[in-house]
Amino acid sequence: MNGAPDILCIGSVLWDVIGRAGAVMRVGSDVPGRITRLPGGVAMNIAVTLRRFGMTPGLLTAIGRDEEGQELLAACERMGLITDHVYISDDLPTDLYMAVEGANGLIAAIADAHSLERAGDKILRALHDGTLGDKERPYAGRIALDGNLTQALLSEIATSPFFAQADLRVAPASPGKAERLLPLLAVPTATLYVNLEEAGLLLKSPQSNAPDAAHALHSRGAARVLVTDGGKTAAECGPDGLLTATPPEVLVTRVTGAGDTFLAAHIAAEARGAAPDQALGQALQAAADYVSGDVPS
Repeated sequence: MNGAPDILCIGSVLWDVIGRAGAVMRVGSDVPGRITRLPGGVAMNIAVTLRRFGMTPGLLTAIGRDEEGQELLAACERMGLITDHVYISDDLPTDLYMAVEGANGLIAAIADAHSLERAGDKILRALHDGTLGDKERPYAGRIALDGNLTQALLSEIATSPFFAQADLRVAPASPGKAERLLPLLAVPTATLYVNLEEAGLLLKSPQSNAPDAAHALHSRGAARVLVTDGGKTAAECGPDGLLTATPPEVLVTRVTGAGDTFLAAHIAAEARGAAPDQALGQALQAAADYVSGDVPS
């Protein structure tokens, strides 16, 4: 798809293989269910939701020049995502994510995003070579950045002149990778989106609720942070103080991708000019619709 993006989504674009069962599961469970393969990854999930809300996302990622990669690129283009600036690797395979979910939530997941990690800053070429920006005229639009990038690359982005004017919206890929975001805490143009567990990892201390966690991260140097806690109170803390809201009560049918949906819906709401409390409420509603299954995968 050709055209100019109004937001860049940088990070993982891969195949999601998700097994879902309606039963409560534990280690060793063997139950009937459904297994699907869909385009996924943090950057991909964010881009798809942004597209659903009327925005035009461009992808910066690494995809293999293999059959799986060609299928994935074709799927992205069918969904209206701009893939012109994707790094296509001749020697790296297309990445993969595999998860199992039960009625009691996510049971286990493995993210094989090694190709994205090995590609490194090659995925950022369009921001360096003048295509989308360069050192003299850095990209000044919105960027959704995911924590599947290596800590070295995230640290480079935190101080890079190529990102100095960007409106950075940052999401961890998973709790296991949350600490990779530490270099971005001090970036004055960055907004962090984390859940309660991830907030605790960044703070090196478990947190009991989202408002306290958001306030603590802001006090620790984060310019602006949003913290979610499942169906409990969510919070935003930034220069204008602390804002809280409670998500709608819904029956949870899936969880993979809910955080990405929240972030994308919040960005889209702000792009439409929504006030802070409206943007937070709309993002929580979008995430609730997603986990309830009211929004197609």
